[in-house]
Amino acid sequence: MTDNSPEPRADGQPPRVERGGLWGLFLGLAGLLLQPYGVVLSVFGVVQGFRARRAARSNDTQAPGALMSVALGVVGIVVSTAVISVLFVYQDKATAYRDCSARSHTVSTQKACDEEWESGTGLPPAIVGG
Repeated sequence: MTDNSPEPRADGQPPRVERGGLWGLFLGLAGLLLQPYGVVLSVFGVVQGFRARRAARSNDTQAPGALMSVALGVVGIVVSTAVISVLFVYQDKATAYRDCSARSHTVSTQKACDEEWESGTGLPPAIVGG
């Protein structure tokens, strides 16, 4: 995954640029967008960023995006952990909110569900998938 350089290389010549950091950046970004399950993708993004840095050091090349993928992956892990903990703490209210949202067929009834969630938890309904 880290050695996908499109430039042709002579035998034994290391790649000019290590591209594994870009894969890590993609995984870290996907981990941020796919909450709360993105913790796994974020961990893969951190691991891929570290692998790209190590490969770049050993080949005396650059690894663009490697440090950013590590940072983005760590942020994704923190955010995913926070979302998971909120869903664990407010499990009953989250279930009630999802049931209410499933029964609502108009904007006004969905807004009532959102207001009930916010008044009970003080959190935005986007956390539970609303």
